[in-house]
Amino acid sequence: MPREVRIRIICTSPSNTDVAFSKMKESPGIFPRILGHEAIGVVESVGEDVEEVSEGDTVIPTFLPDCGECVDCKSIKSNLCSKLPYKLSPWMPRYPETTRFTGLNGEPIYHFLSVSSFSEYTVVDIAHVTKIDHVTAPNRACLLGCEVSTGVAAAWKKANVEAGSTVAIFGLGSVGLAVAEGARLCGATRIIGVDLNPHKFEVGKKFGITDFVNPKNTGGKPVSEMIMEMTGVGADYCFECVGNASLVQEAYACCRKGWGKTIMLGVDKPGSQVTLPSYNILHHGKTLLASLFGGIKPKSDIPILLKRYLDKELQLDEFVTHEFKFEDINKAFDLLTEGKCLRCVIWMNK
Repeated sequence: MPREVRIRIICTSPSNTDVAFSKMKESPGIFPRILGHEAIGVVESVGEDVEEVSEGDTVIPTFLPDCGECVDCKSIKSNLCSKLPYKLSPWMPRYPETTRFTGLNGEPIYHFLSVSSFSEYTVVDIAHVTKIDHVTAPNRACLLGCEVSTGVAAAWKKANVEAGSTVAIFGLGSVGLAVAEGARLCGATRIIGVDLNPHKFEVGKKFGITDFVNPKNTGGKPVSEMIMEMTGVGADYCFECVGNASLVQEAYACCRKGWGKTIMLGVDKPGSQVTLPSYNILHHGKTLLASLFGGIKPKSDIPILLKRYLDKELQLDEFVTHEFKFEDINKAFDLLTEGKCLRCVIWMNK
């Protein structure tokens, strides 16, 4: 269709989002569906009115659109496209109620986050495609399609972490560790990681984490109280990377008065509410921000992150703990479910 691109997937990486949707039995879960939204591939063919890419170009598809035409995409203030708003839709973004996948008997197979990368070939709207220079490490560049970009950019773009600052990160999965990496790149001098898994501290040290708090070992004190005691004044920047309303409140509580920022990255279940004391909001001068995809604009910011990796500034190698052939993708799902990996890279034809 016009404004669409057919991509041959080279590498893809499952995430906990894919795991969660694979188990959903009600909307927005739907079956049959091709999951996967973090990948890199090569353009095989293009539809009418596609001028940004050509056959043979290397691209990273993204769940968040960047049309480059609407007010939001043209503004530095937002990365939320208003022409093709982000939705958990099983259809193509520009042509609702249509799919590019069908089963053996012609039945529809649904899309996932406008990418569906667990397939040798996929069709993606051009607004969801970022062209990059050809790279020799597709098994690293594919990570920039979602979680690593989300975390690094949350520190870099959304929070604007300053050199010499103190950062607290709630949840040290791959997104939380990517936040640490982003904070390290921004020059933060103290990065406090909060997680129930004690092994995450050793892993986190690779990404700049200097201190660790295990909620199980606080002697009954709230984590926010522990961080206040550790810092004296609170953290300049707090990041919630789990998707838990109570953790947002904890992060906000230990955020520094006057200029502290709390940034939400985790996705809680529908209907969850965050409750904050109105007195504190007014009198403590803190800021609460939401960060979808780290606030980045895919078409302009992903190439910057890739260059920083190629210049040996941004760490990507350290995120990859396993690599599999596509036929072993279920092993990757098992490792994710068991918490035994950071990022598993799946090679489609290797």
